[in-house]
Amino acid sequence: MKVGFPAGLNGLLDALPRVQRDRLLRACEPARLEFGDILCDPARPYSHAWFPQSGLISLVSRLNNASALDMGLIGHEGMLGDTLVLGINSVPMRAVVQASGESIRIPVTSLCRELNRSPALRRVLAGYLYQRVLELSVNGACTRFHQIEQRLARWLLLAHDRTRGDHFRLTHEYLADTLGVRRSGVTVAAGALQARGIISYSRGVIRVVNRPGLEAAACECYAKLNGHLVTGALRNAG
Repeated sequence: MKVGFPAGLNGLLDALPRVQRDRLLRACEPARLEFGDILCDPARPYSHAWFPQSGLISLVSRLNNASALDMGLIGHEGMLGDTLVLGINSVPMRAVVQASGESIRIPVTSLCRELNRSPALRRVLAGYLYQRVLELSVNGACTRFHQIEQRLARWLLLAHDRTRGDHFRLTHEYLADTLGVRRSGVTVAAGALQARGIISYSRGVIRVVNRPGLEAAACECYAKLNGHLVTGALRNAG
């Protein structure tokens, strides 16, 4: 299927002028995101760029035999393959599907062709690339200076924003790797949030019960990232 994609399901595509978006979509195809799928690995070229409509993609980095560290999340606001706007087709981090959903994907050659034809597409994707760089810098500072409970709340807010859902299938082991801490630290932090009625956690599923409470529990890094995401989207749309 090359046409007929529903509108309003990916922030970057929605920011494009209609004519250019429709032309890009003619080169795309629907692609299911299944939990645990590895979409790309470091040092290998991208075969496709992905524009999620639902679900969640986690970017992870690993040094030698160390546990993987979560470096960022991609949902319906963004894309996998943003470095292609720089003409770089080497994958920087492993991309793993963390929550199942739907996506639109496009072959790299087709996307590069559209990048050469469309200034609006280059502008929108360059703005998103800046957002990713900002997120990496904030994540580094957050990991160094903020407490586990604050960081867990921030991560859950980012996941909540990107999935359009209130629950996530997450194990303590994954969250420990995500935050770069011991599993016992995640257990204590998640337990504290659950005790205050902010989240519920059972059998590997975390549900957001009190969104305002989760925002209050998070560090200032969430507000910083969220503010840049909103203003960037408005700027790109203009």
